[in-house]
Parts: sequence; C-alpha cells; structure tokens
Amino acid sequence: MSLHQQLLDLENRLLQAEVRADREKLRALLAEDFFEFGASGGTWHRSEVLQRLPGDEFVERSISDFSVKRLSDVLVLATYRCRRAETAGQPALDSRRSSIWRFDQGRWQMIFHQGTQVPA
Repeated sequence: MSLHQQLLDLENRLLQAEVRADREKLRALLAEDFFEFGASGGTWHRSEVLQRLPGDEFVERSISDFSVKRLSDVLVLATYRCRRAETAGQPALDSRRSSIWRFDQGRWQMIFHQGTQVPA
C-alpha cells in the first residue's frame, strides 16, 4: 500500500464514529506528544482529546483534496479539505486540515493537527 493511501486511511479512521468514541483506538493513533490547533481556534493536547472526543456528538465528515509530503524518513505532512456534514441547526462546514504523522516503533502516529475554517 502506498504512503498516500496509508495516511489517508489513518485520517479517515479518525473521522469514524467507532474510533472517535474509543479512547484506546485514539491512543493508538495519537502520539503522547500530540497537540492540535482546532478550526474553532482552540488548542488541545492528547489528554484533552482523549477526555473530550469520546463524549462528543458524532457528526459525519469527509476528506477531499488529500496529499502527502515526506518531511524526513519518519515524518510526513498530510493536507486535505474536510467537510463536516450539515446537522440540525448547523450548516455544513469546510476546513483545511494539516497533520504531521511520525513513524515510530513500527506504526504511524499523529503528532500535530491543525484545522482552519474556509467558506463552503
């Protein structure tokens, strides 16, 4: 499987309801030193994501315009557009996303993520 497909699969896993609701699955995907600058402007670290995300109401999201750029032998930058589906009372929301993934101990883990809202 290509690096592009591996990382697209990992990003998609993080958008799945079953993964977002499961702290152990999230721990496997997010490195201990993970942090995020969210599209809402907030900053979160791994412990906060593990505490908050499983209790959040699930909203379907989809990825488009996905690309990867190798930064080193063990670091890869993934960028894409993410669409959050429309829900009752909230319109669909588009954002540009970037993630840095690190290959360590035989697996890829996300160490950084950023979302920036863009017009739909």
